[in-house]
Amino acid sequence: MASLAYAESLIRTIPDYPEPGVGFRDITPLLADAAALRAVIDAMIEPFAGQFDVVAGVEARGFLLAGALATAAEVGLVPIRKAGKLPRPAASVSYALEYGEATIEVHDDVPAGTRMLLVDDVLATGGTLAAAHQLAAALGVVVVGTTVLMELEALGGRAVVGDVHAVFTA
Repeated sequence: MASLAYAESLIRTIPDYPEPGVGFRDITPLLADAAALRAVIDAMIEPFAGQFDVVAGVEARGFLLAGALATAAEVGLVPIRKAGKLPRPAASVSYALEYGEATIEVHDDVPAGTRMLLVDDVLATGGTLAAAHQLAAALGVVVVGTTVLMELEALGGRAVVGDVHAVFTA
């Protein structure tokens, strides 16, 4: 199995994307390496193993990780989508991003009381994950934890979201 240090080395920073001053973290090389991907998936699950019934992944890159986590943990997957992508959204929340605004939505296919692990790729300012927590509360599910591949500490997202398990920090 690949080490976490090796997995982290596969993440590239693309300067000035999607706009000047933003350093985009490109995780596609990590996703393309099966051993590195497995190492980070195991690290993302480890603190929460056996505590959740479903994984909720935030669009878009959070889907990629959430699908792998759900498969590894043998649980279901709940997609949290951008506005207008679901045919029958049950709940939606709008929030501010570090470079704009967005809205996310979710279906109500998961029964109230279900134990959910929230997953995203990067914790930046925390707006997306805070909105995901609001969606979970609207559905009556119990969020047992939040896990991300990388936390951008300088952007202060942890102060907005609360306790988050991050495999890598930058």
